[in-house]
Amino acid sequence: MRLKVLLLYLMNKQLEDIKIIREMMEKSTKFISLSGLSGILAGVTAILGAAFAYFYLLRNPSFTDYSHTQELMILLADALIVLFISVGFGVYFSWRKAKKNKQSLFNKITLRTLYNLGVPLTAGGIFCLVLLLRGDIRMVIAGTLMFYGIALINVSKYTFDEVHYLGITEIILGIVAAIFVSNGLLFWTIGFGVCHIVYGFVMYRKYDLKKND
Repeated sequence: MRLKVLLLYLMNKQLEDIKIIREMMEKSTKFISLSGLSGILAGVTAILGAAFAYFYLLRNPSFTDYSHTQELMILLADALIVLFISVGFGVYFSWRKAKKNKQSLFNKITLRTLYNLGVPLTAGGIFCLVLLLRGDIRMVIAGTLMFYGIALINVSKYTFDEVHYLGITEIILGIVAAIFVSNGLLFWTIGFGVCHIVYGFVMYRKYDLKKND
């Protein structure tokens, strides 16, 4: 009987040691400071930005006195504001989570994550800016979704697996938006708004709440 208890104790201890080793490996090779709350707030911000673009400009452009160039600049400013606010939420909540876990936010893993995320986003941003200056707003919408999805897939190997699936979803929505160009803003809102909110809730329940427990 004592031998059985001892064996169970040793097995449980081995499982705990394996779990600790796995967590240490993840901390040293993956960026795990992503917060689900930042995803939720980024999604809400995207929906508000899309609502502004639709009701203020795109629903009936003839009601405004803006020239085509002015409309493009307003849309670009709207997109940049959404981007900066979303990035701000991401940095703040990631910093807060890293601080809570007594980890450094800025390290080699963070730099590697930013590099793998930034290269596709930068290339996509330049490409979409060229499209925007040419007045092809509909393809800009599809392009931002697809390049964003590519960036997420590219960076997912350095963070949570859920990021990979979010990237695939964004690419599919981008392709659909390129086919059904008249509904592009709807697919953009789903991709950057609804999908981010759903992703944020999943991440928050799976990782943030689990850590709090």
